[in-house]
Amino acid sequence: MGLNLNDKKAVVAEISAKVSKAQTIVVAEYRGIQVGHLTQLRAKARAQGVYLRVLKNTLARRAVEGTAFASLASEMTGPLIYSISEDAVAAAKVMSDFAKSNDKLVIKAGNYAGKSLDKAGVSALASIPSREVLLAQLLGVMQAPVSGFARALAALAAKNAGPATEVAAEAAA
Repeated sequence: MGLNLNDKKAVVAEISAKVSKAQTIVVAEYRGIQVGHLTQLRAKARAQGVYLRVLKNTLARRAVEGTAFASLASEMTGPLIYSISEDAVAAAKVMSDFAKSNDKLVIKAGNYAGKSLDKAGVSALASIPSREVLLAQLLGVMQAPVSGFARALAALAAKNAGPATEVAAEAAA
């Protein structure tokens, strides 16, 4: 049964709200995927904070109309599943990882910060480490000089403390 006009407006409003906060949208064709596999994909997406939904393409076009993702409208044909995320790489990573294990999911296109991406662009975006990993790497780089200095001071103190403790032990004897 189709949606009535009010239901369609509600769907467009919901998607528009998600799109307004999004950094990345990835669209993929899901023809022939079993329901169980789609359920697994949805669970992975939910765990990564990615909004994943099968939509009517006309409703999706209306939702992205007038946004940075408007260029994606030309790719919205066929049975598509839409992956929308506030994290720059999460949507691409979820879809790419699932596409590796399931050849029936075909990534068609994506859009990151207003720039259109083809399948190769989505794969390149997915290969970027997540925000948490990048922050951990940055923290490691920032801590390296301080921890190196602390280790050098500890080694110097141990070197200087060695003969002094021997002299103090002899004087006490």
